[in-house]
Amino acid sequence: MERGLALEFVRVTEAAALNSARWMGKGDKIKADDAAVKAMRAMFDTINVKGTVVIGEGEMDEAPMLYIGEVVGKGEECVDIAVDPLEGTNLVAKGMPGAIAVMAVASQGGLLHAPDMYMEKICVGPKAKGCIDINDPIEENVKRVAKALGKSVEDLTVVILDRERHQKQIEALRKIGARVRLITDGDVSPAVAAALPETGIDMMIGRGGAPEGVIAAAALKCLGGDMQARLWAENPEELKRVKEMGIEDIDHVLTLDDLVRTDDVVFTATGITDSELLPGVRFNSHCAVTNTLVIRGITGTVRFIEASHYYETKPKYVKMEG
Repeated sequence: MERGLALEFVRVTEAAALNSARWMGKGDKIKADDAAVKAMRAMFDTINVKGTVVIGEGEMDEAPMLYIGEVVGKGEECVDIAVDPLEGTNLVAKGMPGAIAVMAVASQGGLLHAPDMYMEKICVGPKAKGCIDINDPIEENVKRVAKALGKSVEDLTVVILDRERHQKQIEALRKIGARVRLITDGDVSPAVAAALPETGIDMMIGRGGAPEGVIAAAALKCLGGDMQARLWAENPEELKRVKEMGIEDIDHVLTLDDLVRTDDVVFTATGITDSELLPGVRFNSHCAVTNTLVIRGITGTVRFIEASHYYETKPKYVKMEG
């Protein structure tokens, strides 16, 4: 992909974040998500690619736009697109930290077409690359990661979704003295943050959405981090979908290279509410301010972009109607 496209992709997540942020704390996750989806889809019409949505809002009969298989953009270069216009719908509705608008774009065939089901994940940064094994007890993984980072286990910060299904892992982490940060929703942001040392997050583990896992993997691929994952079927229908993907063994471990098959990938995320990864949208008297992380896989370039969007000249995405 042309490197100039990276800035165009930034505009896509900015638009979704701006539209969605107007609904922060208003208790309506449906409207917050709808605002993000509509803005993101409209902005895609201005981008010079021919993108096929491989991870989106659902199947064609489940979503009116950004559905899996939809072709977006106005160009000719064929790419795969994975989007989550609002990662953390509950977080925005409740005014809680950690919500982002996020997408990954890769050369055609570069992204795993993950079904909408659960995925077990372990995510770490570059210094801990090669130190994780999803088949090992979490205690062993934590000890190896701590050693690779030059930290004691007691200084390691591990993020995990606060769910009953994770209770044994949480207890194991606490027993060995690791610092545990529980989150209510949205595991893409902490997965990416694990590869950025200034965030203070060292690992992200646990069972979350498979589509979100692929999006996080795109960022980790760009950053030189590491990830292992395993699809988790909750019923026979989901198990069938796994086999249709060509994975006969549900216990098959997916590596970072399985999830993202190319270095020609761009990851962008714009903060909606504050997090360790990015500040959220700020609304001032005359403009809205966004902060976006954009990473290009081929070069590994990491950019943090702060942008001001003026109400008078850009009302479409910064002034909510109704």
